[in-house]
Amino acid sequence: MSQVIISDTSCLILLEKIGRMDLLKATFGEVVVTEEVAEEYGNLPAWIEVKSLKDRGLFNELRSELGSGEASSIAFATEIEDSLLIIDERKGRKKAEELGLSIIGSLGVLLKAKQVGV
Repeated sequence: MSQVIISDTSCLILLEKIGRMDLLKATFGEVVVTEEVAEEYGNLPAWIEVKSLKDRGLFNELRSELGSGEASSIAFATEIEDSLLIIDERKGRKKAEELGLSIIGSLGVLLKAKQVGV
């Protein structure tokens, strides 16, 4: 199984604002978001898959410090063995790093797209 790409809301909003949501699909293929991110973002492209958290314990713990999108994305990434979390908010990134997650920001997504020729 290949790496699962999980996006938080901020990257989706940023790419939509610059009219380049296609970069995510072209760079990574499949992208997954949590139900909370889908709710925050609104009308997602059909190629973005929406998944539910299996365990809400970590999510509930993180909710005291982070928004529900960040908290759910981080919690979901801990449930997937080989994942890459796209997250921009500093507090969320710090928490994700503490949990040993692989992360990238929106700027990193743009750089990766350029590296792979998108």
